[in-house]
Amino acid sequence: MLNRPDIIRTVTELRAMVSTWRRDGQSIALVPTMGALHDGHLSLMRLAATQADRVVASIFVNPAQFGPGEDFERYPRTEAEDVAKLATVGVDAAFVPHVREMYPEGFATRVHIERLGDVLCGAHRPGHFDGMALIVVKLLTSALPDVAIFGEKDYQQLQIIRRFTADLNIPVRIMGAPIEREADGLALSSRNRYLSPEQRQTAVALSVALRMVRDAVRSGDDPAAASAKAREDILQAGFDAVDYVEVRDPWSLELVTEPGRPARVFGAARLGSTRLIDNWAIE
Repeated sequence: MLNRPDIIRTVTELRAMVSTWRRDGQSIALVPTMGALHDGHLSLMRLAATQADRVVASIFVNPAQFGPGEDFERYPRTEAEDVAKLATVGVDAAFVPHVREMYPEGFATRVHIERLGDVLCGAHRPGHFDGMALIVVKLLTSALPDVAIFGEKDYQQLQIIRRFTADLNIPVRIMGAPIEREADGLALSSRNRYLSPEQRQTAVALSVALRMVRDAVRSGDDPAAASAKAREDILQAGFDAVDYVEVRDPWSLELVTEPGRPARVFGAARLGSTRLIDNWAIE
């Protein structure tokens, strides 16, 4: 029989539960999410269960990381379905706070990460990573986990989190998890549910184009030329706009101009009102 995770609404309740586990000598893993859970999220929960005695999943659609005109209002909120899914992967507690719990009246603090947050999605979504960093800091200092798990689909986010946890001396191990994909290669995303059947067929072109950049650069091709070709291919496949296709260093996120070194190809493109991102390692 599946055990339904405890649903926790306040930081005080979360800290009390974590303190109880700590007294029993148990370790804690945290998996932050915005809900609308899919198999990619559940793979993070399964990984978390191998890393700690107890697993906490947070579900919070964070207003601070959405810009004007973005999809905060329509972002799917599916708490009942999400909690049912968490029960299938052994999550012990679901932290599902209200916006007022995380941002009470008078809240006035911001977190900003230079350089890593200024490129790729940071250049196209001003303020996004500041809002993301703020909520992750709050979640980490509320749950005080031993390890926190984040997916590599949001690879830039993962590197930013690694940076600020080190800079702020937050005592947590940050662990990345591989991208989960559909059979045709499309990276799993909560926003995939926005796509019409026709758009879903088109969407895989992003993954295909980035994979071709990976293969080309591995073979010694110029990263900039391979990226330019991919941008053309994505548009020809039916995307409405390409925010970027770039080959960058996997740690500093600086542009890579020569083949023959570890790198990662990143892409973001818009299909109708849906913005999709993806990336592939170049080893």
